[in-house]
Formats: sequence, C-alpha cells, structure tokens
Amino acid sequence: MSTFPTALPTTLPFRRSLFSTLAIGTLALAGCGGGGGSSAPAFFPTTPSTPTAAAPAPGPAPAPAPAQPADPAPSVPPGRWTVGDLHIHTMQSDDTQQISTLDQVLGKAFDQFGLDWAALSDHLRLSSYDNDGNKLAAQIPLSEGMAKYQVPRIKALQASGKYADKTIFTAFEWDMPSHDHGNVGILTDNPMSDAALKAANQFEYLFTNRAPALFPPADVAAWGPKAGTGYNTHAETLAAITWLKKNYPDTSYLQINHPSRNPGKYTIAQLREMNDLAPNIVFSLEGMVGNQMEPDRGGYNSAYIAANLPSRTYGGVDYLVAKLGGTWDALLSEGRRIWNVADSDYHFTVSQGQYSSGYAPGEYARNHLWGDIKDPKSLLAAMRTGKLFAVNGGLIDALDFKVQGAKGTGEMGSELGVNSGEDLKITIRFKSPERNNFEYQLGSGRFANVKPVVDHIDLIAGDVTGPELPGTPGYSRDTNPSTRVLKRFTRSDWKLDADGYFTVSYTVKAANNQYFRLRGTNLGTDVPNETAGGEPLPDAQTTGTDNVARFNAINARNYSDLWFYSNPVFVKVAAQ
Repeated sequence: MSTFPTALPTTLPFRRSLFSTLAIGTLALAGCGGGGGSSAPAFFPTTPSTPTAAAPAPGPAPAPAPAQPADPAPSVPPGRWTVGDLHIHTMQSDDTQQISTLDQVLGKAFDQFGLDWAALSDHLRLSSYDNDGNKLAAQIPLSEGMAKYQVPRIKALQASGKYADKTIFTAFEWDMPSHDHGNVGILTDNPMSDAALKAANQFEYLFTNRAPALFPPADVAAWGPKAGTGYNTHAETLAAITWLKKNYPDTSYLQINHPSRNPGKYTIAQLREMNDLAPNIVFSLEGMVGNQMEPDRGGYNSAYIAANLPSRTYGGVDYLVAKLGGTWDALLSEGRRIWNVADSDYHFTVSQGQYSSGYAPGEYARNHLWGDIKDPKSLLAAMRTGKLFAVNGGLIDALDFKVQGAKGTGEMGSELGVNSGEDLKITIRFKSPERNNFEYQLGSGRFANVKPVVDHIDLIAGDVTGPELPGTPGYSRDTNPSTRVLKRFTRSDWKLDADGYFTVSYTVKAANNQYFRLRGTNLGTDVPNETAGGEPLPDAQTTGTDNVARFNAINARNYSDLWFYSNPVFVKVAAQ
C-alpha cells in the first residue's frame, strides 16, 4: 500500500498520493469528461472487485458537435511531425542493472513504441559492460565503449536494413562540474564517424576526472593537459561549453537534464551564463523528466521539507518548467530561445522484483518535433527551431498551435512581427490517441485501453522585456511576474473540426512584446492533493512494502496525472 512519507509535516502544501488507499495490485483507470474547475481528475483509479480481473476499458467521452471546417492552413516549411527521445541509457551505464541489451533498448524504442529518432546517452563514466551485458576484463571510458561496441552495432543494424529509416546517434550524459547531469552530443560533420567518436574521447579526457593512462598516449600528447583539476566548479563547466563552441559550434549541443532533482545545483544566473556563452549549444531543458517509475517521481528524492519544494516534480514536471512565472518563464521573458523537452531517462523499468526506475523510450514521455529530419544533423537543426511539444502518458498526440496576425502566422519556436493594437487570432487544434500505454498490471503486456481525455488547456502569456545583463540584479531574476493564464479552455469551448481535431480560437490585441505557450492536463483545476486553482501541486512519494503493489501504484499514479507543454510563440510589436 502506498503511503505518504511520515517525515512530511501535514501542514505543508504537498499533495498526497492518490493511491494511498488502494488495495494491493488492483488498480485501474476510468475516463470521465472534464471541465474547468472540476473536482476530480479526468482519469481516476478505481479498485476492481476481483483482484485478478483485467482493468475495464473506460467508456468513450461524448464527442462535441462538429464545427465548420477550419480555414486553409498557411504554407509551412518542409517537414513532418516526428517523435523521439534524447535521453536513453544502455548496459554501458553501470546503473542500468543490466536489464536490456542495446538491441532490446532499440527494439523498445522503435519496434514497440514507434519512435522516429533516439539519442543514446550513457553516463560519461567508466563502463564495465559491452552492449550485451558481458563484463569487461577492466573498466574503460564510456567514449571508448561507444567506439568499440555501441556505434558498430548501430551501424551494422542499419546497414542490414533494421532501423534504416530511423535516426539514431550516440551522445553521452556528462556529470557537469558543480551541477547535475547534461546530455552532450558531438555530431561533427559526420555523426558517429571516427572523427565524432574521437571528439567524444577527447571531451572525456579533458572534462572528467578520468586518468590520462586510460587514453591513447599519442592522443594525450596531442591534446595537452587536462582542462580541469577537481571537476567541481562552474568555471570548469563553462570551459567545456567554450570548447564545444570553438570546435563544434554548429554540430554539438548540451541539454540540461532533470535540473531541479538535487537542491542548489543551478542558479538562474548560471543558466543564463551558459546560454549567453553558446546559445546555439545550450538551448534545451529536460523539464518533463524521466525516471517516472521511481517512488519519488523522477528520482527527486531530497527530503520532503518546505525548503525543498523547488526540488520536487509537479505533475511529473520539473519545478523550473512547471512553476507558472518561474525560471523558464523568466528566461523566456528575455526572448531566450530555450526549449522544454520530455525524455524517458530509461535505465530499466523493474529490477530484481524490488526496484523500479522508468519507462522505456517512447512508452510514456514523447517529444513531438516538426522538421525535415533525415539524419542526426537535421534532427539537431529541427531541435533548435523549437517547433516541439512534449507529452507524458499520451495525453495528446497532435497539436497545431498558431498565432495569426496581419503579416503572417507564428508557430511554436518562431517569432511573429505585429503592429500595436492589431488583432491576433490564436488557434489551438489537438488530438488524443485512442489509447495510451497504461498497462494493467505493470509488465503484463496487457494494455488497459484507456483513452486519454484532456480536461482543460491553459493559454499562458508572458511579457518579453529584453535581456538581463551580467552584473545587474536582473541577471539573478528567477521569476516573470507578468506570466498569467490568459484563457483556460475546456470541453465547452472546443469543437471537433472536419479533420478530427478539437479546435478552439481566441483573439487578443497586440499590445507589447510577449510570448504565448500552452499546457494541458487530464486533471480538473481543483483535484484534492493534485491541483489547486489549475496549478499542479508537488508530487508525493509512493511507498509500500509489497513490491508488486507499489509498482502498480506508481504506474497508476503516473497515468492518472498527465500533462503536455508546448514551446512558446513569440510576438514582437513593431516600434512606433
């Protein structure tokens, strides 16, 4: 049985698990209609009367009446919607419990859950295993394992026709000095080439505490002294970003992973500094974090005290992104192109019948990215545009979000030029899949046929006031007080259009430079211990001595609490 941590004072605004009273191993989800201000989630777990029975499929929600066909869509750049994951571990990360071979991880990502692209991102540490979990005679740097095992196998699979139509590449998860983890991809002009792998090897030599003796002597002589000493300062992180910018300005990236998982790992001034140094490289935050199957959602397991509220997840989303008017909004208020993404951070789902970690790639967290994606370089180019929305639990699988003015149309990641006082027509069109990947019971392979139902979508607006300058108080500003929910849309607002999308439009007057973004959920606005006034509350720990019951409770917790977040559309008002 899952319980709330006893160490947590009941007076604090933490939300208790929805599942603290559920019977062991008997969890199901039922869909129900949503509406603004509803007091129950659009998915709510119930206890079946027979523990061994499969979870019942929910009845379909009544469809709104069809609306008139939408206006013809404006022309868009070439491309298509794709889905993918940038944060995936294999057996070369020693903390994966040696559960899934490389082939099995790729099979989950592409064959089972239908991703179009994936970045493998094992820990940039010493590795003890090959692709198949065979123990090596001695530990080797991960970059060496990438070259010896991972990349040759990927190339062999694709050369044989397996995943030939998929985009796969190897990156790595770096222990950032004085911070937490960051995914680093060094593509070079030829991703996964000998040159790209040598660049990863050089990065590991320069910017980790690996001993020089672990690298080829000729390379060490050519590379010179290591770049750091204790590898525990922000300056050493900046040195690595500077190196990426100097050597791979257009073919590398650094993504900030699970930024608030451990207290005090970043200040907003440090995030600004990294983005200022290399905006083409440091442009994404993993706001919708992986490791969702951990008892502490996302692995955010710092003490449950008031001081650590910024180090919790909120509906499975990092505080930096989930907090309305918080850190992400503060960065957007400067016009920074910093995008939110969702990743699995896959290590394993369940191990040894005792431990749980996260979902497989594409199973729960999905990035929906628009672009003409043919290879890793075009994928990176698409990521930089920001035309992306991130989803947990299959809440939606299509989103068309546009801001239309007299001069044109702005989409996610873009900037629309307008005149002061002109009408801006904001259009939101979305779909949800017929079912998501909720299993009953976890690991059974039996999907419960739960159709996600969106309760409401928030149109969020914030003012863009310009860049904050280093050395000024504003450089440490971590809020955007102008951020507000401009309009909350519910089922009574949207209609079903001729293309099968739920559609709603809203008109505002252009007054000043600003941005618009979306978030949506299956929860009502005031679900006890889940949401308050439409805002997500901090996720509680799910515990219990019966392992199977705890796994099922965690899984139901996650699928009962679903969100999506879009990247923003910027609007710039012409000077008068």
